Amino acid sequence: MMEITPASVVQVVFLAREGKVAERELREFIAAMNADEKAELTAIAWIGRGSFEADEFDEAVDTARAEATTPTETYLMGMPHLAENLEAGLEALGIDVSGEEEDLL
Repeated sequence: MMEITPASVVQVVFLAREGKVAERELREFIAAMNADEKAELTAIAWIGRGSFEADEFDEAVDTARAEATTPTETYLMGMPHLAENLEAGLEALGIDVSGEEEDLL
């Protein structure tokens, strides 16, 4: 079971789409997550960009923990297409976020 909530991932997607306008808020939001949530967020982004398959989620999380050398917020904010990668990762994992998206609109 994932520790990060779909709502938290959707919040990151929305903030990432805002670009420079929400950069500080996005950095603070990710920084406030616990280590498990950060690793899972990174794993979801990796799955979305094709670095891992959905059935390799646990391996991706373990890799995110083991390879974390910079703050997660710095790493993820430097990732091209972060919002799209997270959306694709959620979809690949079969996580429906339509309710969370509506709550944020």
